[in-house]
Amino acid sequence: MTGTGNILLSQMLRDEALDATLPLVKAFLAVTDGDWFRFLASVPEVDEVNFWQPSGGRVFRALEPGEPLLFKLHSPANAIAGGGFFAGHAVVPASLAWDSFGEKNGAATFDEMVRRISRYVTRPVGPDHPVGCILLEQPFFWAEDMWIDQPSDWTPNIVSGKTYDLTVPPAGANLWEAVQFRLITQPVEFDEPSDSALFGEARPVRPRLGQGSFRILVTDAYERRCAVTGEKILPVLQAAHIKPVTQGGRHRVQNGLLLRSDFHTLFDKGYLTVTPGLTMRVSSDLRETFQTAPTTTVSIGNRSAHLRARQIVPQLSSSHGMATRFSGGRSGERRFRLA
Repeated sequence: MTGTGNILLSQMLRDEALDATLPLVKAFLAVTDGDWFRFLASVPEVDEVNFWQPSGGRVFRALEPGEPLLFKLHSPANAIAGGGFFAGHAVVPASLAWDSFGEKNGAATFDEMVRRISRYVTRPVGPDHPVGCILLEQPFFWAEDMWIDQPSDWTPNIVSGKTYDLTVPPAGANLWEAVQFRLITQPVEFDEPSDSALFGEARPVRPRLGQGSFRILVTDAYERRCAVTGEKILPVLQAAHIKPVTQGGRHRVQNGLLLRSDFHTLFDKGYLTVTPGLTMRVSSDLRETFQTAPTTTVSIGNRSAHLRARQIVPQLSSSHGMATRFSGGRSGERRFRLA
């Protein structure tokens, strides 16, 4: 292609980018560990990442769900090399962060993650060390020739990052113009279909959650207690899907229950279900198959747990009970029969 042709093509793409502003409001430009970035950039098809904070000492409030966090690499790179869409924040033990995200924490092993954290803190780091988890969906990692120079108003004394209003020129608007130019060819999956266009007036959107973010957010939503027993020991608590993913359920907090592992197993296998009145019903199959005589119904926690569950899972208050979760017989399908 001739030089003139290259100029015309670049101008066409730039005009398309200007007319295709992703519906976002602000961005956080976060100082990013180079090893974390390089590891994740080498992993194919990463759908979510944990952009962890080594101490977990403060709540991250810079973004609303759906707004972008951009990876600004340390000196000497001093460039924006990618980013992801914010889904939420929680402070959890390092072991839970690893169990939820694995290598999507930016390390090949838990020991390597611990070594990375140890670079930034002075006290010993173990499995219970609290880390701040900035949960990012649909991350993107650019090749070096696509990196963006840091904004002109960026200063060396910025430790963790800086928020930019994407609607305000020159810094915010120019920054997002450069980012969206690179995202035109990279589709982003959002949590719900919308009648409005993907491109247009700047406003927040909600990206689709991955399994790791689902687990962390459900754990936090239920205040780290089993919805049935009140159990608080984190290693035995699991995030269950009310409507299974295999049946069209999504990784959404409103589709989640935090259950102790044994209750989760029984729930998934169809021996338990939950009624609109927030009691857990026990299938007669559990007694018939295992010759046990469990209680027919189990209350979900105390009054505060009831109220909390209604806030998290509003559909339980309607006639759309969770018995719809179960159908069919024993041949691999989930099953529930009222006791």
